[in-house]
Amino acid sequence: MRTGILGGTFNPPHLGHLHAACLAKDALGLDKVLFIPTNIPPHKRLPEDTATAADRCEMVRLLTADAPWARLDTIEVDRGGASYTVDTLRALHARGEDGLYLIVGTDMLLSFDRIWRAPEEIARLCTLAVCAREDEDWAAIAEKAALLRKTMDAKIELVRGESLTISSTELRQGGALRRYTAPAVADYIERNHLYGY
Repeated sequence: MRTGILGGTFNPPHLGHLHAACLAKDALGLDKVLFIPTNIPPHKRLPEDTATAADRCEMVRLLTADAPWARLDTIEVDRGGASYTVDTLRALHARGEDGLYLIVGTDMLLSFDRIWRAPEEIARLCTLAVCAREDEDWAAIAEKAALLRKTMDAKIELVRGESLTISSTELRQGGALRRYTAPAVADYIERNHLYGY
């Protein structure tokens, strides 16, 4: 079984998240992708107008409802506290998940050995599946991947494909909600007056 993991605040979840997961699934032959909402992100503060963890989980469930290979996993929210990837990978292994592919973007790969907790252990527990945020990121990604392979024997797959750059921040600030997220998610945001909609 090959399992993709896509973590994030999903505040709100949008079509860019689904696109990256789909690219990785197709490129790497993943059987499923777990969308794992962060409980409390350790490296950035959630904005003032943020949705609750329950709202973010429900929006992820709605986003992935029509993709049978994608599913919501509330492992980090259920655990509580700050969400560290290494803890999540340990817990997924403990419950029998194997063949793990952690789907990351440009910024996450470039900061992997600097700000992530226990990057060497993460590199042992999973393969990094890297999607570019912008097409011009590939040179920097390839250089960083080569360094991490050399310094920590990291397993890294570069997932090439057309990037779909969408910002959750812009959506919270009144961006084209119905253009960039699933209709059911947009309905949920408007019905619950999230982000000032």
